[in-house]
Amino acid sequence: MFRYFQPHLYLDSVTELTPERLSSLGLKSLLLDVDCTLKHYKSKELPPETARWLNDMKEHNIGLCLVSNGRSRRIRQFAESVHVPCIALALKPLPFGLNRAVRRMNFDKKTTAMVGDQVFADILAGKFAGLFTILVTPLNPEDEPWFARMKRPLEKIVLKVDTA
Repeated sequence: MFRYFQPHLYLDSVTELTPERLSSLGLKSLLLDVDCTLKHYKSKELPPETARWLNDMKEHNIGLCLVSNGRSRRIRQFAESVHVPCIALALKPLPFGLNRAVRRMNFDKKTTAMVGDQVFADILAGKFAGLFTILVTPLNPEDEPWFARMKRPLEKIVLKVDTA
């Protein structure tokens, strides 16, 4: 059971995902969580290093789609500002939003990863959808709403469980 909570890969930041690293993993497209994965929760803009990373992904023709549980208007506005398609109100950890993104973008599930900062939303949704999963260290989790912050201690516990 705990294998559903274990990401395939754990990184400090999305910026560690280089085109070369993605290629070595057999990945061609990414579904990206927004808040605390790409940007600070309260910010409307990407940190400069993440903006450079996103442009690099586009230049290398990595397929991209934002998949967020956030409200449609806010996520759409952000997606338009970074010129990346999006699925809002994704209802993660259910896989429906991820599956919709894969279909809409014509991605192959075998070469697509879900990248996010929350085990109980992003990683579970990715596992349920049959995708490669990448967990990143959250950006400023102290700015998140209370319901997201309250899951963080439990995430630490399940990530320490050895599934071998």
